[in-house]
Amino acid sequence: MPAGHSFVIADDHPLFRGALREALAGIGDVSAIHEAGDFESAKALVLANEDIDLVLLDLSMPGASGLSGLISLRGIHPTVPMVVVSAHDDPVTIRRSLDLGASGFISKSASMDEIRRAVLTVLAGDIAAPVGVDLGIERDPEISELIKRLQTLTPQQTRVLGMLAEGLLNKQIAYELSVSEATIKAHVSAILQKLGVDSRTQAVIQLSKIGGDPLQSGG
Repeated sequence: MPAGHSFVIADDHPLFRGALREALAGIGDVSAIHEAGDFESAKALVLANEDIDLVLLDLSMPGASGLSGLISLRGIHPTVPMVVVSAHDDPVTIRRSLDLGASGFISKSASMDEIRRAVLTVLAGDIAAPVGVDLGIERDPEISELIKRLQTLTPQQTRVLGMLAEGLLNKQIAYELSVSEATIKAHVSAILQKLGVDSRTQAVIQLSKIGGDPLQSGG
């Protein structure tokens, strides 16, 4: 049995990382809190630490484009709960985060107690959404369809799509994932089919639609 919970805090604001660290420390039974200030570091931490219990992910970090960052990390470690932490706490962003596999959503305006409550809820296996927010339904039919299609991707396909979005070639992805180039080609074909597009470029454009509005401004 591990000594305590292991967390990753991924946020580019040191002060806010400090606040999250303080909130997590107050939970007790914490063995490690890893911090990342950009998306590359966050990915490296998630890859390097098999024993992570929970990731707190800011949507607007350098290297991540909105919800596409969440999708990429979910592909790397599909079993680890991801909680989105964002100043963009409108119902659309919250709902899309949860639809794309986040286990919770914490507004950056949340109190320490609210942060702790949300983390404990997710650690207990439940979904933590802000109280009193009507999430409604997706009103953009194109995004609704895209989310449904993304939900059909396997974790490995999701991870490959994230790497395509980073501009990696098939042979680079094959090297990163320690599989053959033929395997990656098969994954790419399956991704294009599931997303209903004809090229890698179109697949990346589809993914960027999720990363775009309403997350265009920083924070």
